[in-house]
Formats: sequence, structure tokens, C-alpha cells
Amino acid sequence: MDDTIFMDAEIRPHRSLSERGFITLICIVTGLNCASAAVFVAMGAYFVPIFLGADVLAVVVAFLASFAAARQIERVRVTDRSVRVTRETPKFSTVVWESPTAFTRVSVLTEDDRAIDLRLALSGKEAPVARALSPAERADFARALEDAIREARRPRFA
Repeated sequence: MDDTIFMDAEIRPHRSLSERGFITLICIVTGLNCASAAVFVAMGAYFVPIFLGADVLAVVVAFLASFAAARQIERVRVTDRSVRVTRETPKFSTVVWESPTAFTRVSVLTEDDRAIDLRLALSGKEAPVARALSPAERADFARALEDAIREARRPRFA
């Protein structure tokens, strides 16, 4: 018997810098660092270009780490039997939370009418959900998640 699905949400982090923008930014940073390096070499400071190169390398590594994090997807699935949260990347998928729908609670920490933190809770255990969303989106997602869990708990008669 298949479970009835009440919610199957996919949360993807948003990154405002595209690949083309990244290449443009790195070209600008590299150009500025090369110009600065030329000035310092002309002044006799021969070790400064090494640190400027390390600076460019650090910026590239930081952006590559950000792009790798952007490929991670969080999937929240509510069925009549369970609530499951999985983290998926192009290479693997990991279940980070699974609990019976009947006993799962949604816990929302708010501050100044903003949803700061959203968690699933069961028997003293908690798991964070939807951290990639803005506070307003997180509040909307919390309401939708609570509605899906409430609907899944409702008895079905065929």
C-alpha cells in the first residue's frame, strides 16, 4: 500500500552570482591584484605579489565552496505515515530526519515577528529545517508544513 503524500517540498539555496558573474569578478580581482603587484615590485617589495596571489586563490576557493553548497537540496516529505527530511547532492542522498507523522511537532522560534528557526521535534529530539530560506519564506513554509502534518493526521475513510 502506497503512502499518501501531503507535502513534497524541495528547498534549494539561492545564489545571486551566476557562473558568468563569478568569472567576471575573478578577472577584475586578478587584474587589480596584478596592477598592485606591479606597483609593489617596482618599489622593490618582491614578496607582496605572493600575498596578492594568495588573496585571489582565497576568493576563488570561497566562491567554489559557496557554489558547492548551492547544489545541496533539502527535501521535506510528509506522508500519512512519516515526515522525512533528506539532504541531496548530485552524488548522494542522506536522510537526516524521519519520524511518525502522528507524533511530529513543528517548532518555530520567532523574533520580532520573523521566523528565526524552524525545527521538527519528536520526544526531545529536534532537527533544523529550511535554513536556506529567508525568515518570511521560513514562516510561510512552517505554516504549510504544519497544515500538511495536520491534514496527514486526519483519519481517512475509503
